[in-house]
Amino acid sequence: MNPTFGQVIGHLTAGISLLGDTVDKLEPGAPETEVQGIVTAFSASQYVIEQAALLGANLIISHEGVYYSHHDNREVLENDPLYRQKAALIASTGVSIYRFHDAVHRYTPDGITEGLLRELDWEPYVEQHLPHVTVLSVPAMTVSEMAGYLKRQLQIPYIRVAGNLSAVCSRVGVLVGYRGGGALTLPLLGQESLDLIIAGEGPEWETPEYIRDAVRQGRNKSLIMLGHAESEAPGMKLLAERLKSRFPDVGVSFVQDQPVFQIV
Repeated sequence: MNPTFGQVIGHLTAGISLLGDTVDKLEPGAPETEVQGIVTAFSASQYVIEQAALLGANLIISHEGVYYSHHDNREVLENDPLYRQKAALIASTGVSIYRFHDAVHRYTPDGITEGLLRELDWEPYVEQHLPHVTVLSVPAMTVSEMAGYLKRQLQIPYIRVAGNLSAVCSRVGVLVGYRGGGALTLPLLGQESLDLIIAGEGPEWETPEYIRDAVRQGRNKSLIMLGHAESEAPGMKLLAERLKSRFPDVGVSFVQDQPVFQIV
């Protein structure tokens, strides 16, 4: 007998204490429903929902929300035809969506960061996992070489770099998702003697401007922004592998969407 949604969610959240305002929730769907198949994805996009239906999966485990806001503020979308069409698609396919955001970031180490490090083959270089960042000492290379390595390993078409491309880096801080803001990154650069910050995204007037001034002063500091989805999708890929191992009789697939931005 296949597990229920509730049993899968219980497995994912075992030992994790979530705050009352957590964004993690199952909607639509009922915990007692039997799982027919699971799809994991960075977000429950139109494409991901369509693919789940084709695969015969009735549970999507999505890291980000369905309707374009962290706290699921749908009021502004009530009369939006796109919102209505997507909601109708979810209803017609019978798929349920579990947002798995807060709990996975509370894993030790952070489950999303762990997926990115595995994709980069960097697990042997980890010095320490902190709540919002992992500090590593990787083989020395230039920032330009690092950029090329990240693109190849993650199979992404572009990344954004601030700093001197010819500078050599080895002390690296990795921050996934929306953790690239100055409040997190700037103390790390000094306290951990980092050469390079690799982040998903963050305000462009904070860490990038710090890097600009650091380079002007002759300091070896650089920043690489992978993109929010590009930094977090590997964590959901790793999740699919682990769910396959835990529930071997259930079909589990990771669905990779196309990059949301194009460079023109």
